[in-house]
Amino acid sequence: MISSQANEIADKEAKKTIACEHVTMALEELGFPDYIPEILKVAQEHKVQQAGRERKENRFKNNDMTEEELTRLQNELFRSATEKFQAGGEQST
Repeated sequence: MISSQANEIADKEAKKTIACEHVTMALEELGFPDYIPEILKVAQEHKVQQAGRERKENRFKNNDMTEEELTRLQNELFRSATEKFQAGGEQST
């Protein structure tokens, strides 16, 4: 019911994507205004998480290493971690 209402609101605004404001308007129109503060809080948390992901992606894109070099480094780290794990397991037996 809420998504249908939000979709109608987005359509009226000629938007293809339902945004947070469409959902909050739908909640208001349907008589559920008590849920709006919590939804806005969650939406803000999501924006913060997305910003963190974008920074991580940019860090990878701005790295001077080639994909092959990064893959080799990753494999070396996996091999090192495996060796440390196996050495620790042997000591406890």
